[in-house]
Amino acid sequence: MNWDRVKGNWNQFKGKVREKWGDLTDDDLARVEGNWDQLVGKIEERTGQMRMDIENRLSDIVDQYNESAVNRPVTE
Repeated sequence: MNWDRVKGNWNQFKGKVREKWGDLTDDDLARVEGNWDQLVGKIEERTGQMRMDIENRLSDIVDQYNESAVNRPVTE
């Protein structure tokens, strides 16, 4: 998992988070601004899901995002 890449592309990544956790608002994601612990805490607060489940699912989303970023063709 490469969270640094996600933090660098936070505006793009937060759409992926909203797809999975629609209970999050734009304000929630703006306050979190790429902070892992705050994001997990906010999802936990909004959904009532267990922290470990959130972290596992979020890690999967990060891995998928990073894989697609690596495989994305470079346009110049």
